[in-house]
Amino acid sequence: MTTITRRVATAALAGIGLGLGFATGAYAADYPAKRVTIIVPYSAGGATDVLARQVAQGLSEAWGQTVTVENRPGAGATLGTAQAARARPDGYTLFMGQVSSHGIAPAVYANLQYDAKADFVPIVWITQIPNVMVVPKDFEAASVQEFIDVAKGENLSFGSSGTGSSIHLSGEMFKSRTGLDMTHVPYRGSGEAVPALISGDIDVMFDNLPSAMAQIKAGTIRPLAVTSAEREPSLPDVPTLAELGIPELEGFEAVAWFGLLAPAGTDPAIVEAINAATNEVISGEAFQTYAAANGSAVVGGTPEEFATFIDGELTKWADVVEKAGVRVE
Repeated sequence: MTTITRRVATAALAGIGLGLGFATGAYAADYPAKRVTIIVPYSAGGATDVLARQVAQGLSEAWGQTVTVENRPGAGATLGTAQAARARPDGYTLFMGQVSSHGIAPAVYANLQYDAKADFVPIVWITQIPNVMVVPKDFEAASVQEFIDVAKGENLSFGSSGTGSSIHLSGEMFKSRTGLDMTHVPYRGSGEAVPALISGDIDVMFDNLPSAMAQIKAGTIRPLAVTSAEREPSLPDVPTLAELGIPELEGFEAVAWFGLLAPAGTDPAIVEAINAATNEVISGEAFQTYAAANGSAVVGGTPEEFATFIDGELTKWADVVEKAGVRVE
């Protein structure tokens, strides 16, 4: 059983206890007494939206109350995030946060209309998806060390789904750690970047695993490593960057992650109740099957654990952004 699996199993059991304890409180009889909305700062159909709808369905069934998803895209996901921050803190408007909203954007955007820490209360870390370092099938390097050796003698390019994305900044982190001189080539999403990698227009990409997996299986691109702390079960023979014994890459971890948050000021008892219910949902068979099919690791845990994780992400990505000189005015 992996560390993450143990965490969500333990959290589910603890969550049941929290839920039962909360049931004797003043709020339990009323919450949720009406529809709950989860704001997603992206358009319908993307990874964040699909995950939010899976969680909403599970919570609807658990509570016997409608839970809906409301898409509010725009401004690199910062628009919907700011709107969620200003929502009434009564437990009826939640937010599906991710590495962009609560990790990268606070460092990248000069005029952000929300404070990732002060304006939100973390509820539960739901899933994470590793990025995977991939090269064209005929690229001369067969390992990360060989890639570094090749890159030292050439000005290679790395592609991404857009400036400021986790895919972009995973590449910047790798570039900073190794001291390589690689040129960033942004595209309008992985749907454009992966074909460019296949054709050799770019040399490497640190893509989200789900969007790269089909081409990995087809053999048109080759994985050299994953960016998570643990190996990805769907790619058991592909090492993590951190395990390669390359000193510069020790402790390397960059994942796309997702979790529920609420506007600051939400009653702690309601936060605990949502945490308990969500942990039960994500530990269930239906969600576990969904996550496995999408290359996602289920996490779970307490609000405090999620808050600590977010603190670490804000610090990590601020350092990467500063070194890369990435800034959006």
